[in-house]
Amino acid sequence: MKGSIPLIFFALSALMTPVAFSEEIISSEPGLTALWHSKDLRVPESVLWYQQQTNGNTDRLLFVSEIDGQGSAADGMGGIAVLNTDGSVRNKDWLRGLNAPKGMAVFQNKLYIADLTEVVVVDIASAKILQKITAPDAVFLNDVTADKQGRLYISDTRKNRIYKLEQNEISIWLEHVAAANGLKVVDEQLYIAAGDKLLKVDLADPNKAITPVAVGFAERADGLEPVGNGDFIVSCWAGLVYYVSADGKITELLDTRALKLNTADIGWDQATKTLYIPTFFGNSVQAFQLKL
Repeated sequence: MKGSIPLIFFALSALMTPVAFSEEIISSEPGLTALWHSKDLRVPESVLWYQQQTNGNTDRLLFVSEIDGQGSAADGMGGIAVLNTDGSVRNKDWLRGLNAPKGMAVFQNKLYIADLTEVVVVDIASAKILQKITAPDAVFLNDVTADKQGRLYISDTRKNRIYKLEQNEISIWLEHVAAANGLKVVDEQLYIAAGDKLLKVDLADPNKAITPVAVGFAERADGLEPVGNGDFIVSCWAGLVYYVSADGKITELLDTRALKLNTADIGWDQATKTLYIPTFFGNSVQAFQLKL
């Protein structure tokens, strides 16, 4: 999510019609084909694809963080909705009473939510909050990711820093990362969407050296997802989605800025190559098929 949020809600009725999206080619290869458009959400900021086993069956769903208020207000209006992967609503009120929830991560059947100044830990099976862990001196926690050991990394966009959550304690892990936002651990590398850049840090490096992966996004980067072949998809809150090759090449996939339709913290299903985009003030989630 962008660090500063205008208090404007846009009229997007023309975009909300779920008509020929399923056959509409948004961009050429690598490119996107629109699949569905789920409406009537409450300022959705982040989408997280999740797979679990239920009664011996594989269950796939989408967690959607909903701010439902102002993005920097501790107002208790936020929550998590659950969608099915076809865009239908499974549980509109799966979890409520949060402040301004944004990025999410899952580790060992627990959902971790970046909620303004604290990380909220939720038992997925019961949808019950287990803990709320405050980050020291935090202002605007924005995204969270987990490594294979269960250590969590959390960005604070306004503090330009990244925190680390380990053994139920949060500490400052990395400073001076301008506009740090989207995070993802891949093969012990922490990837960071920050400003007009995609960066990475080797988690084994005691010096935490920051290496640029790609530079030149036209707007401030928000979410990022690994495609699985060394490439990434990166969203910019203002309404841009990019394909970033491992060699740093940037290809525009989607531009909805003229429509005033945001592209916030994206979700991704690796198996089906499906991209899920929360539209923030558009109060919807859109799904697209990635074509390579």
